[in-house]
Amino acid sequence: TDTVDRLQRSFRESVILEEFRKSGKLELHFFRENLILDQNSNSNNLIRWDMGVMFARSYVLQLSDNVKRSIEQKLRNGEWITKAPIGYINTEDEAGSKTIIPDPERARYIRKIFEMYSTGNYSMDIIGQKMKKLGLTNNSKSHKPVSTSQIDWILKNPFYYGQMRVKENLYQHNYEPLISLYLFEKARKVKENWHKKPFRYAAKPAIFRGIVKCAECGCMITPEIKKGKYTYYSCFDYHKVHKKRIYVREEELLKPIYEVLKSIQIPVNIMEWLTKELKRIHENKSVFHQENLKKLQKDYDVLEDRISRMYDDKLDGFISEELYEKKLKEYKEKQRDILIQIEDHTRADEDFYITAPKILNLADKALEIFESSEVNEKRALINLLLQNPLLSGRKLLFSLRSPFYMIAKCGQIENWLPG
Repeated sequence: TDTVDRLQRSFRESVILEEFRKSGKLELHFFRENLILDQNSNSNNLIRWDMGVMFARSYVLQLSDNVKRSIEQKLRNGEWITKAPIGYINTEDEAGSKTIIPDPERARYIRKIFEMYSTGNYSMDIIGQKMKKLGLTNNSKSHKPVSTSQIDWILKNPFYYGQMRVKENLYQHNYEPLISLYLFEKARKVKENWHKKPFRYAAKPAIFRGIVKCAECGCMITPEIKKGKYTYYSCFDYHKVHKKRIYVREEELLKPIYEVLKSIQIPVNIMEWLTKELKRIHENKSVFHQENLKKLQKDYDVLEDRISRMYDDKLDGFISEELYEKKLKEYKEKQRDILIQIEDHTRADEDFYITAPKILNLADKALEIFESSEVNEKRALINLLLQNPLLSGRKLLFSLRSPFYMIAKCGQIENWLPG
C-alpha cells in the first residue's frame, strides 16, 4: 500500500498483522515511506511502523473531534443534523440550503395527537387507532400506520414545540413548531398521571370508567359488562370495607347527568348579555395581566444576561467548564418555567374571547351534543362539567364546575336579566 494510514488507523489491526508477519505469512510494503516489513525486520523499522500507526490514529481522532465540534456548532445554531421527525420533512430553501418544514400531510395529525392526549380522555392505544383511521403513517419507506410506541415517542419529543434533544441536552431549533410548550407540558403531565393509575383499560369503553369514586372508601368505581350489553358499576373495594357489593346500572347514573344538561340550557335572549358581561369582567383584569407579563419577561431577560456573562467568564477562564454547564442547565430550566408561565398568561388572555362564547354555546347545546356523542366524547363532557363525582350507595353525588354552576343557578331564577 501507499502509506501506513492507508492500511490501518489503529493498533487493533497491528496485533493480527504482527502475528502473520512473525510467522512469515505476510510482508508489508509501504511505498511512499520506503518501508518493508517481514519476519526479519529490525526494531528500527518496527518502530517506524508503530509511529505510522500512531499518527494514523491521531489523524482519525482529530477528524472525530472536528466532526463533534461541527455537530455541536450546528446544534447551537439551531440546525437539526439528521432526518426530520414525523410531522416534518427535510427539504431545501430558496437559497439551496438544507432546512426542515412541517409535513403538509402529517403535521396536523401530530397536533391532533397532543390535543387528544392532553385531555386525559384518550390512551395512546386509542389515539393510535384513531390516527390509523385518519390515515397517518410513519415517515419511513414502509409508510406503515403509526404504532403505540411511536405515539409515545411523539409525545415525549420536544422538537414539536421548538427544542432538539441530543444526549439529554436541549437546543433551540430554527424551524416552525407544530405545538406550543403549554400543550406539550399539558400532555406530559397527563402522561405522568397516567403511569400512576393502578389499572390499564383494554376492555370496552365505559362512560364513567375512571371518573367516579366511592363516597365511603375513596376507591374507584369500576364497570362490568353483563350479558354482553348492560354496563353495571360497583366499588372495586380495594380496602375491603364494604359488607356487600352494590351494582348500579349505567342508565341510573346517567339520569342526574341529563338533568344537569337540561338545567344549563340558556334562554336565547340571555346569551348576548352574558357574553358582554364576561368580557367586561375580563377588561377589569387586563391591567393586572399586563403587569404580570412584564415582570415575567424581565425575569427571563435577567437570566439571559447571566448566561451571556457566564459564557464570557468561561472563555476567560474565570469559571470551569463543569460549573458553566451546571449553571447553564439551571438557568435554562428557570427560563423554561418562565416561558410556560408567559404562555399560560398569554393563552388565558387570548382564549377568553373564544372560550367565553364557546362555554355559553356549549352549555346551551350540551344535551344535544351529549346525546349524539360517542363514549369518549361523553366522558370528556362529563369531566368538563362535574367536579368530584362520588357514588354513595346507588346515588351519584357531584358538584358542577365553574362557570356551569353559575349558569345552572341562574337558570333557576325566573327573572335574572338585569334592567
